Amino acid sequence: VQLQASGGGLVQTGGSLRLSCATSGFAFDDYAIGWFRQAPGKEREEVACIASSDAKTYYPASAKGRFTISRDDAKNTAWLQMSSLKPEDTAVYSCAATSKTPVVSALSSTTMYDYWGQGTLVTVSS
Repeated sequence: VQLQASGGGLVQTGGSLRLSCATSGFAFDDYAIGWFRQAPGKEREEVACIASSDAKTYYPASAKGRFTISRDDAKNTAWLQMSSLKPEDTAVYSCAATSKTPVVSALSSTTMYDYWGQGTLVTVSS
């Protein structure tokens, strides 16, 4: 099982980035995908998740309206489009996968996930 996040980098405040999560080794279309981030000295937090069956999405308040999660089951890949970035968005962003099927809002918990990938660093300069 592999999940590989990519697309991070340095961006100015107000800018945009698109992160990718390329996966292999499991039945991607049966798994919900979540994007999480962890800033130095802070706990990991969810920024977006997308269900497997109906592609319903969920965003916390910090990401709603600025971040968009999507998936392409044919490509075994998920994306996180981030816009209007702020310095407080600076963190290592990781993607995760779960075969569990709770209500989509419950996918915000790190404990729901079976597989995790390595992260990609996003730095937003002020």
